[in-house]
Amino acid sequence: MSWFKREENEIVNDSERTVRTEGLWVRCPKCHQVIFKADLEANLQVCPKCGYHFRIGARPRVESLLEPGYQLVDLSLRSTDPLEFTDLKPYKGRLAEAQKKTGLNDAIVNAIGDLGPHPVVLSVMEYSFIGGSMGSVVGETIARAVDRSLETGHPLIIISASGGARMMEGIASLMQLAKVSAGLAKLDDAKIPYISVMTDPTTGGVTASFAMLGDLNIAEPGALIGFAGPRVIEQTIRQKLPEGFQRSEFLLEHGFLDAIVGRKEMKQYLSQVLSWMKSS
Repeated sequence: MSWFKREENEIVNDSERTVRTEGLWVRCPKCHQVIFKADLEANLQVCPKCGYHFRIGARPRVESLLEPGYQLVDLSLRSTDPLEFTDLKPYKGRLAEAQKKTGLNDAIVNAIGDLGPHPVVLSVMEYSFIGGSMGSVVGETIARAVDRSLETGHPLIIISASGGARMMEGIASLMQLAKVSAGLAKLDDAKIPYISVMTDPTTGGVTASFAMLGDLNIAEPGALIGFAGPRVIEQTIRQKLPEGFQRSEFLLEHGFLDAIVGRKEMKQYLSQVLSWMKSS
């Protein structure tokens, strides 16, 4: 007979005294410094120590560029599943997951408003939505942004963040390259400014179409910009690529870009450039 009996009770922390730190800190992949998440958000998702540009969503980017009172438009368009495509999971399932995750119907947001003193039409891609891939809805949304610019005479700014054309929609996705490019040609004929801003990453069919067709092509620092990825190119040509190949700085040096502008300076830079373009 035992005089004492150990009770198997779990030790539970008092919820009022528990301090949770998960998600409060972020490690910069470039300088490896630990950053308080609130400080990173206040700095437009740019590392305050080394200037590394983290990826940022479409809505925060619109908010960082346009004055209060802007209007989001063309949000009701939804992708269908014309090919009834399935790989590891059905395309319809991927769409539903992305819509729930981002709160958007597809990988793009159109907005109309003022950038400084200039009324503009702004089209911003959302990389978190199936890698910012361009399907029929993205193409149609950009085409509507072009139409708004033609109708109002206001400059068009497209901010790209994309893995390229959306393979789940096949030829319907690829046709968006020609569709958007044709619309931008009309914009050029009407002498309405179009500025293309490339962020990390801008690749595939987006690079092969509207991203490189701006009257002014600019990019954020360190952005990956190209058609095929570096690994695919190396495997094809069986050679090691130069250091920094397909990054903004490399492209600027080789004449593919007009400027590299940091995110915190982007609004002021675009406002100044629009003043030049509209006065010419």
